[in-house]
Amino acid sequence: MNLRTIRLIINREYMTRVRKKSFLLITFITPVLFAAMCFLPALIMMNTKEAAKKIAVVDQSGIVMPALTDSESMSVTDCSGIPLDSLKSGLSKLGYDAVLAISPIDSTKSFSAEVYSVKPLGIDLAESLNAKINDALEAYRVASYDIPGLDKIMQDVKPDVRLKTFTMGDDGKEKVSESGVYMMVSMLLGMIIYMFIAMFGGMVSSSVIEEKSSRVVEVLISSVKATELMFGKIIGIALVALTQFLLWIVLTFAIVGVVGAIAGPGLAGADPSELMQMSGGAAGDMASQVSEVGDLGVILSSLANMHLGQILICFVVFFILGYMLYASLFAAIGSAVENEGDSNQLMLPVTIPLLLGFFIAIYAFKAPDSALVVWGSMIPFTSPIVMLARLPFGVPLWQIILSIALLIVTFAACAWVSSKIYKVGILMFGKKSGWKDLWRWLRQK
Repeated sequence: MNLRTIRLIINREYMTRVRKKSFLLITFITPVLFAAMCFLPALIMMNTKEAAKKIAVVDQSGIVMPALTDSESMSVTDCSGIPLDSLKSGLSKLGYDAVLAISPIDSTKSFSAEVYSVKPLGIDLAESLNAKINDALEAYRVASYDIPGLDKIMQDVKPDVRLKTFTMGDDGKEKVSESGVYMMVSMLLGMIIYMFIAMFGGMVSSSVIEEKSSRVVEVLISSVKATELMFGKIIGIALVALTQFLLWIVLTFAIVGVVGAIAGPGLAGADPSELMQMSGGAAGDMASQVSEVGDLGVILSSLANMHLGQILICFVVFFILGYMLYASLFAAIGSAVENEGDSNQLMLPVTIPLLLGFFIAIYAFKAPDSALVVWGSMIPFTSPIVMLARLPFGVPLWQIILSIALLIVTFAACAWVSSKIYKVGILMFGKKSGWKDLWRWLRQK
């Protein structure tokens, strides 16, 4: 292969893509969206507070009403002297949003609680009411035993221990290692590298299919070798990906910094745990752990102990190698078809390992040294994603080196296979190719 020719193809591919309006739009819009994701939950919380609900209480137990107090979310009124049916039928006329009905206490020291409302209550209000009712019943049951100081005893026996975790360095020094922080970084790394490999690897396939369907490739092949065109395209798009990634980081931090400086005081009052829980899913699972840390110093100490320099270097290395591996396969598949619709059948065996790596990475934080996760970080088709998810928890250097070496060897083998398929497939027109065709092209000398 002619390196000068490849360099020209790389330059053409790079400059063509970075000058596109779509590239510029995505590059500058995405950081705005990332920044919005940081502030939007807080803004939503600040602007979703509603007026306090007026709740009429019919308390036949005699223990719940004293425990209910007015708050930002509700205003309670004792209506025990009014028939429940009258309240239920005339809620709106009486100026109430809901009526809470508490039955008399039975022989099991319990009662039923029912709420009737014009509109369904919000989840926060319903949970608040339920918690107050249960607290009132708990206090009643404790008092019923008539044991002096029992309520204090019950409070004293409730556990309040928060486990603090440390790791021991080679120098014998203790280092803070908060599991919630490690979990968050692990999941973010796994998701980011999966997204980038899938997105930019698919871009290679789309580019090949576009040039083939428009017959532009016939002109290009007349001037350069097919393998030079393939590798030039792969490397060119890799540089586009790195450029876009770096711009996203810089612009996102810049936007967050500016917006935080302007609107910081207003957003500072939001509860971080509530913000994380709003996103649901994995972030909601993190909330219970990260929110318990509380101390910003602990979070920063945990981040400092992760060897962020090593993680950053590994991120770049595994992204480049993982992208090159999958991009070469995507290029071969793209050369074998003439439109995006025909590529689905051939794409499936390639995308399955990528998805498998993503699913393993999601749960890597639960058992980073389990057999499945360790093997997933070694197998080249899943290692770019799984290894990144393991790194925050610490990975022996020999495993990182072995994983990179296996990835390089596998990429070289896949690149050789893909180049043979690409040379034949890129000039095949008018025929729908399958796996048998790819195997036949591979065997051609």
